[in-house]
Amino acid sequence: MTYKTEELLAVTLSRLIRSVPTHHIAVGAASPVPAAACWLAVKEGYPVRLSLLHKRSGNPFTEGTRELFDLTGQGRVDLFFLGGGQIDGQANLNLIGTGEWPGRDVRFPGSFGSAFMYFMTGRTILFREEHSPRVLVDKVAHISAPGISDPAVYRRGHAQALVTGRCVFTFHPDRGRFSLASLHPGETVESIRAMTGFDFDVEGDVPQTPAPTEAELALLRGSVCDEMMETYPDFCARVFDRKLAA
Repeated sequence: MTYKTEELLAVTLSRLIRSVPTHHIAVGAASPVPAAACWLAVKEGYPVRLSLLHKRSGNPFTEGTRELFDLTGQGRVDLFFLGGGQIDGQANLNLIGTGEWPGRDVRFPGSFGSAFMYFMTGRTILFREEHSPRVLVDKVAHISAPGISDPAVYRRGHAQALVTGRCVFTFHPDRGRFSLASLHPGETVESIRAMTGFDFDVEGDVPQTPAPTEAELALLRGSVCDEMMETYPDFCARVFDRKLAA
């Protein structure tokens, strides 16, 4: 079977979603890959409520992020996705920028509600396609959202995993470190270390990330793409070779 990297990532994220009982997933302004992963889980029969903040029609949030934050604060969002201009080995996220405060060298899009969502969501999957030392750093320049907190600080959840274009990491909040969970095709432990700015644990033989099945690819390219076409037309055209009718 041939498949694109985005399809492998969507399938990998979908399997992570289904690995823990989940009732409500919210997807914000992240890449369309998490949205594809969520729709794949739904199309495979996983009983989950899916709220897409940026869905162009049928959006459940009539007042945007305010409603999302209300639901999350009430403990009614089980899973969210976050990324960062920088991510470090303690799962800290930087969405501010680099250089002297307030990130005068390189500016990132802004923290928005990332800290609130990171603290108050049941679990978070971190996602960033680019896997390089400039993104995965030893220590972020500025912390938009911390990966771990003092025991006296209330937070409902932590990162479950970090999925990149090269591998999957599992996060261990009890020790504030990532471990290497699987390698995408063509990668080795050594190649991941060379492209990662933070240290991580390796526990035994690291397996290859399982490839998408024929059934998963058929769903992605069919009914999942149908759901995403209006909101992510460029993604659907590039990854699934499908375009909106004129």
